[in-house]
Order: sequence, then structure tokens, then C-alpha cells
Amino acid sequence: MSVSVFPIKAFNDNYIWCLHNQTHCVVVDPGDAAPVITYCQNNQLTLSAILITHHHWDHTGGIDALLAAFPNIPVYGPQNKEIKQITVRLSQGDNVELASLGVKFSVLEVPGHTLDHIAYYGDTGLFCGDTLFSAGCGRLFEGTPQQMFDSLAKLTALPADTAVYCTHEYTMANIAFAEAVEPNNQALMAYKNWAMQQRKKNTPTLPSSIQKELAVNPFLRCDSPELVTNVSQNLGTRLTSKQETFASLRSWKDNF
Repeated sequence: MSVSVFPIKAFNDNYIWCLHNQTHCVVVDPGDAAPVITYCQNNQLTLSAILITHHHWDHTGGIDALLAAFPNIPVYGPQNKEIKQITVRLSQGDNVELASLGVKFSVLEVPGHTLDHIAYYGDTGLFCGDTLFSAGCGRLFEGTPQQMFDSLAKLTALPADTAVYCTHEYTMANIAFAEAVEPNNQALMAYKNWAMQQRKKNTPTLPSSIQKELAVNPFLRCDSPELVTNVSQNLGTRLTSKQETFASLRSWKDNF
């Protein structure tokens, strides 16, 4: 049976990604249980596992209620003892096999947004939580700019056609910042026009792809001469490395 991926909307801008076939499903980062339970009931699906990328409440808040509705299912997640519901703790290079869907993932450690952050990569795509967004990246709540730079490099080393499933609809706000730092990026302009049409229809801009993000995402374009010039001018000093550019870019975005 083929596996589909559906965005279950939660809160203001979260997506709880639901991988499903005709009978079973797995959800990623269920911050809220209610829309997941409703989706399962409406589509006659049995929840068979939960995948967690990091500890923030809007990614974990629905776990308890889902376990009450679907007892004894595995909860996969990072090596963070504070997320007490996790039954299978994962590290870089571990594999997750979801037998009910016939889906496999390899685990990538991607600290930056948080120190415990992991991502799941497989044939169905990349589920990257709050590390990589379309045209942006996560804020550095716990990690360093260097850690996030290295984590994003790990993700962009994946095949270009990899579908990117991030967990927030931040695309239009991210594009506004990307325009400020690289206004002559023609791929970005085309993407903005497409994304605006999607949002007018209340349709997600996600998933993206690694190829798309390399073309439009300023945090992955720290070798762009125009971007480096504009970030240097904003900072008031000349930047000499991609890592310096990234750190200054993240700081600019935080106050944009």
C-alpha cells in the first residue's frame, strides 16, 4: 500500500505531518492531540507510532492524549530525558522502521534550534521539525550559530529532490526577510509569487525540497556575493567566512 503525507493543522501555523496508508498512520510532532484524533476518526486510521524531533511544547503537547486514545504505541524521539513519554530514544545514524507503513527513516542529529533536535530522513522525505524552514531556519534557542550551520549543511547534503517537511507555515515571513538580504534573486521572486498564490487559497507552501531551498533560502546561500555584501553592510563590518555570514544573518533575522 502506498504511503501519503498529509498536513494536519494545529495552533496558528503548525503542521502535524501524518504519514498514512489506508489503515494506519504515524504522526510527527503532535503538539495538539485533538486534530490528530479527529483526522484518524474521519479517515478510519489507527495511529501506530509517534515521531518527535525536539522538546518544545508545540511539538510534544499532544502525546499524552494520543497515548490515551491509542495505548502502547511507540514514541520515537531524541536523547532527552525530559520528554518522558519517549519509548525509543534515538541518536545520529539510528534507523526507525515503521512496519505498519513499510517506511524506514535514518536519524540525523541537528542541534541549533534546541540541543536535542533530531530529524528523520527516508524515501518519503525529510521531517526536520524547526531546523530548516522554507526560506528560513529555526531560531537559536539553545544551540550556537556554528551548530546550526553544521546541522543545515548535513541536511543540504541530502539528495536535491528530497521533500522537506518542516512544522510551521513561516514561508511568507521568511521570504520577506530573504528579499531584504538578496533582492535580486530571481528564483526567490518566482517562489514568492507561487507562495502568495498558495496562501491565498489557504494551501500549505510545504513540503519544499532541498533543491528549492538551496535556490531561495538565505541561510543556505552564505556564499552569495549579493547576500554577503548586504549582510556586511547591515553589520557594519566585512564578513570573511560563510560561518560569520550565517551568524550575522541569523542575528539580523532575529530583529527583522
